[in-house]
Amino acid sequence: MERHNVGRHFLQIPGPTNVPDRVLRAIAQPTVDHRGPEFTRLAGSVLERLKAVFKTRHHVIVYPSSGTGVWEAALVNTLSPGDRVLAFETGHFSTLWCEMAARLGLVVDLVPGDWRHGADPGAIADRLTAEHAAVMVVHNETSTGVRSRIPEIRAAIDRTEHSPLLLVDTISSLGSMDYRHDEWGVDVTVGCGTCPTSPSSSWAPRAR
Repeated sequence: MERHNVGRHFLQIPGPTNVPDRVLRAIAQPTVDHRGPEFTRLAGSVLERLKAVFKTRHHVIVYPSSGTGVWEAALVNTLSPGDRVLAFETGHFSTLWCEMAARLGLVVDLVPGDWRHGADPGAIADRLTAEHAAVMVVHNETSTGVRSRIPEIRAAIDRTEHSPLLLVDTISSLGSMDYRHDEWGVDVTVGCGTCPTSPSSSWAPRAR
């Protein structure tokens, strides 16, 4: 017997998620001139309002790429080959970010995890050294759903005598979970939003 889908398709996967109707209607509008005044006003408004999403007073950088692209941007724009980073294994994507860091020439010290818990702030005191240029943490691990306690990670870093950058992946959490770039003392926050036409990634650096 031939089967027919009845009703509207509802996407039920971790991501990308269903796009709200008002967003779909906006996408259906005629394309505006990307060199014209209308686009200038729109882009300026979007960039300014994105600060509220990240909860930062600093500029947010947006460009077309996948989440993988913004991982790379965060690493190559803040670190150099040979730099040592401390990272936490909280699931599949945290390990992929570490693999990328290693391919870019960084020395990765990975704190192993069981994929059932977020990054352990207690490991900072034992693992962090003056050689570490950065700490890499995934806020919410898409593959496992575990969340890392970023304020506690920042506090643990501050209790040491070292001052590495704190890089946080919020690709599956920004906009859906409480996140505070400035208040939590994050140096670089990376995120990614996907629409039916193209992905866009963003990252918010912190002035030091």
